[in-house]
Amino acid sequence: MLKIAVLVSGGGTNLQALLDSEARGENPGGKITLVVASKPGVYALERAANAGVKGVVVRRKEYETSDAFDAALLAVLKEHDIDLVVLAGFLSVLGPSVIAAYPRRIINVHPALIPAFCGPGMYGLRPHQAALARGCKVTGATVHFVNEECDGGPILLQKAVEILPGDDAETLQRRVMVEAEWKLLPEAVAKVCSGEIV
Repeated sequence: MLKIAVLVSGGGTNLQALLDSEARGENPGGKITLVVASKPGVYALERAANAGVKGVVVRRKEYETSDAFDAALLAVLKEHDIDLVVLAGFLSVLGPSVIAAYPRRIINVHPALIPAFCGPGMYGLRPHQAALARGCKVTGATVHFVNEECDGGPILLQKAVEILPGDDAETLQRRVMVEAEWKLLPEAVAKVCSGEIV
């Protein structure tokens, strides 16, 4: 059984999708044992507490350098014997030492069909705004392994979502979450935990 840490920065809707999937028995090979937030007071920590999962905060601004932050984050992951790291809206960039410690064991969900609308600065509403500005007819979500290139790791799963007339960035973001992110991320995590994806 793989021990999973979910890294969050906000409300934790993807975390909730993972917790719900686990509660339904959809990931027998893994268990979320830790939630790491990039700041205190985020709702994701409440979601963790409600599910009986330990929550900790590792704030980037408390460390003078990226290396010091990475070392602190790595220490927390190692202390809890974490096998798999899932980024669920975590806004701090992981450095080389963290990535090297978890090769093909860090998963991210991105709200676009990589290689479209990805890379540095493409988070939150921005991928959706970019898709709308470009006049795209479909967008979607991608789950991928994390490597040292932002959004550049091997793609595990993708799902397309139709862009509807009258969509704005907020309505599109919501539909991509419901139709793609909340389904793909638990599926990918379960497949990694079962060894179906290596």
